Amino acid sequence: MGSFDMGSLIEAAMLGVALAMDAMAVTLSNALCEPDMPRGKKFAMPVMFALFQMAMPIAGFFGGTLIAPLIEAYAGIVSFVILGFVGGKMIVEALRELREPETCPAARLTYPTIFFEAIATSIDAFIVGVSLAASGANIVLYGASIGIMTFACCVAMLVAGRRLGAHFGPRAEVAGGIVLIIIGVRALLS
Repeated sequence: MGSFDMGSLIEAAMLGVALAMDAMAVTLSNALCEPDMPRGKKFAMPVMFALFQMAMPIAGFFGGTLIAPLIEAYAGIVSFVILGFVGGKMIVEALRELREPETCPAARLTYPTIFFEAIATSIDAFIVGVSLAASGANIVLYGASIGIMTFACCVAMLVAGRRLGAHFGPRAEVAGGIVLIIIGVRALLS
């Protein structure tokens, strides 16, 4: 399941924050679109996003473990390609959002909507889990870190969201994409 050291812990935390950017942006958007949101929905967002962000890389890891022997010789390249793709996708989506901001939907936020937002924002984490399997990373460390960082980042968006406004949402997503690409380059070079 991989080793545990301070470098892995720092990388896992950075990866957790990078993957949390989509969930943070959605949390901020939801909070801005429904300023009088009940506490239950406010609590459901970070919890649901964190659970899916933690579960998806674990699922990707074990799915990737099945094919790991096939890709083990190319683990650095596979990690670079996957993380580069996910990071690049995040950057492109964020730049699109900066150019054409979305408007708030007329309907109120529902629990099923939060559930589907959690799935949608965690698909990238599944792909990253495959990359973690290829590199032999400690999935317990990475999964827990991704979940904890997602929860903390989403709570921070709820607390500071009104003051920050929509200003940082897409920009934070660009930063998250860049972090994923950097981690991919590190995997390629190691």
